[in-house]
This record gives sequence, structure tokens and C-alpha cells, in this order.
Amino acid sequence: MNDNLNIIKNAEENMISAINHLDGELSKIRAGKANPIMLKNISVDYYGSQTPLNQVANVNTPNNQTISIQPWEKSLLDEIEKSIINSNLGFNPVNNRESIIINIPPLTEERRIELSKVAKSESDSAKVTIRNIRQDSNQNIKSLEISEDLKSNNEIDIQELTDKYIKIIDDMFSSKEKDILTV
Repeated sequence: MNDNLNIIKNAEENMISAINHLDGELSKIRAGKANPIMLKNISVDYYGSQTPLNQVANVNTPNNQTISIQPWEKSLLDEIEKSIINSNLGFNPVNNRESIIINIPPLTEERRIELSKVAKSESDSAKVTIRNIRQDSNQNIKSLEISEDLKSNNEIDIQELTDKYIKIIDDMFSSKEKDILTV
């Protein structure tokens, strides 16, 4: 009896992991609006060690098209600017000797459609992962030495989890697509 509960519990944990992974992938897709998350992978050489940008500066968005970076030490301005340029994110930072400003150009319609397709692809991959988890769980349930009724009930539970997380993925994609396509 305990094995079948573990199978369901593990399936749900794996499905939650798939959702978290999708959330991370969708957050990387730039929707044309300035967001500090765009710079989350930037590290700066801070006294000889690579340090995340948000640990050496205040990063915020004064409006939808601008990211402002205010370092806690002015001596880091040039290093931050260099790190942003070398990141290949396509940003042109402006260093005014007080802070660094990045203007985010609005996306073209063509680019918005392209990004929407990327979001759709990521969502579809997450759905495949969820369905693979369902399939593996059902195989594990079939291998248990329990009654056919219990096996059937467990498979129904796994299907309900699958439906729940597929709906979450659809909702996440709809929200991201709306965000991308909104001018």
C-alpha cells in the first residue's frame, strides 16, 4: 500500500519540477518590457571573484523600457558595463559615471511572433515531460502486487495529476503569450 502512495507522491514532485523548469525557461524570454530578471545571469569581477550583479548593485526598472543599475561602489561601473556587453544579450549599456542605464528597444511584430513560438515550444516540452512522468508512474503501478482495483484507482489519480499540471502549463503559456504579443 505504501509503494503506490510513493509512486503518486514522486510523480507529483516530478511534475512540480517540470513546472518550475518551465517557469524558469519562460522567464528568460524577453517580452519587450524591461525586467531585472534579464540580467540575472550577469556576474561581475568583484575583488577577484565572480559575483552576481544583484549582489553588487541595485537593479530596477524605472519604466517599461529602461533598466537602471546603481552599483554600491562607483568603482564597479566599468566592470558592470563590460560584463553586460560581454554577456551577448544585445544590450548597449550607457555609463553616466553615476549609474548604468539600459534602454530596451520595443520588439518588432516579427520578433514577438518568434518569441511566442519559443514559448510554445517550451510549453510543449513541459507537457511531454508531464506525460512521460505519467507513463513511468503507470508502469510502476502495474508492477506492484496489489489488486486490479487499486491499480486502476492509482492510474486515475496519476491521470488527474497529469490533467492538473497540463492545465497549469496551458495557463502559463497563455499568460506569457499575452505578455509577448501585447505592445
